[in-house]
Amino acid sequence: MPVFEYEALSEDGIKSRGIVDAESEAGVRSRLRSEGQYPVKVEPAGLKQQRAAAKDWNRLFVFERIKSNEINVFTRQLATLIGAGIPLDSALASIVEQTDSSVLKKIIAQIKESVGEGQPLSSGMQKYPRLFSNMYVNMVRAGEAFGSLDQVLSRLADFGEKFETVKAKIRSAMIYPAFMTVIGAGVLLILITFVVPDIMQVYDKMERALPLPTQILIALGSFLQNYWWALLLCMIGVGFLVKKMLEKPAGRRARDYMLLKSPVIGPVIRKNVLFKFSSTLESLLGSGVDIVDSLEISKRVVDNVCIGEVIDEAIEEINVGQSMTGPFARSPWFPPMFVQMIGVGETSGQLEAMLEKIGTSSERDLESSILGLTALIEPILIVTMGVLVGFIVLSILLPIFEMNQVIG
Repeated sequence: MPVFEYEALSEDGIKSRGIVDAESEAGVRSRLRSEGQYPVKVEPAGLKQQRAAAKDWNRLFVFERIKSNEINVFTRQLATLIGAGIPLDSALASIVEQTDSSVLKKIIAQIKESVGEGQPLSSGMQKYPRLFSNMYVNMVRAGEAFGSLDQVLSRLADFGEKFETVKAKIRSAMIYPAFMTVIGAGVLLILITFVVPDIMQVYDKMERALPLPTQILIALGSFLQNYWWALLLCMIGVGFLVKKMLEKPAGRRARDYMLLKSPVIGPVIRKNVLFKFSSTLESLLGSGVDIVDSLEISKRVVDNVCIGEVIDEAIEEINVGQSMTGPFARSPWFPPMFVQMIGVGETSGQLEAMLEKIGTSSERDLESSILGLTALIEPILIVTMGVLVGFIVLSILLPIFEMNQVIG
């Protein structure tokens, strides 16, 4: 049954909006009048999106962004309802009524409409790639093919919630260092730009040469006061050049290689890659997706050129009937434990179970690495701020000490 959006006025003149199922616009208007409302506007759901899809998508996501957690909740609700034996279109209709986000409500209503027209759920979701990733759609398609849609959706909800938990832990661990960096940089900028020049005016009348640290501080303050715009333009230019470089394959590969090899954050990034890859591959294989397709989708989820090259080699090995452990064993990015467990899983036919164990283990390692990185960053920030503030204080006091020595 088609889905319509409406705007109506009550007898008291209060405007209301909503989404209803009806055979036609006339049916919607008749239903509204029977409820004591005067229909102002009735149109098929998603009509504006169909007129200008790209503009509408951008506008929707600017003014009301749909969060990943909302998709996880939708997935969990749909899995629960289908698992309880409720038909798919009825389950979607129930979720539409319970959804608070007006944008997500419209999207679910349009997916319901496509399901009502006989299209599979995966086809309706495929129209919204910003909400439902390629991995999500492929898992739903596999669930439809094997008759295990509720189980696949439940697995997808577990997967999404696990990723959100890890992301939340990373964000919370980095809040304090980021806060310290911003506040410290702001305080130093204010001191050097506004406070120090006023203090240094006292030394302008001195006929003696100022100490080198004081000269450096005066020059730095003068530059920031007079040429801040040049510094800003340089930063914008560098950002533009970096953006252009990253648009090229060689630039992206160089960036990913440096991130993986960096001494401080490199181990954390490698563990994050291992967690993403193993968890994604396990979820896809457990949902019945083909091994080659699962590797292709996992490569896009990991989003690292260097890791992607290793996965491409593994796909080539599988296509010629070989084991996929060879490329992982030759790669410097995957630890021996991962390679051994993948090999055992392939040999014993327990690859999915092994990937689940790897994902659980790498998640714990990732969390401990994040905590260790945070514990390392905090003292570095404190020492750095202390050195910079000490340099400013020393630069201000050195001329005073020299004057005291001359007087003495």
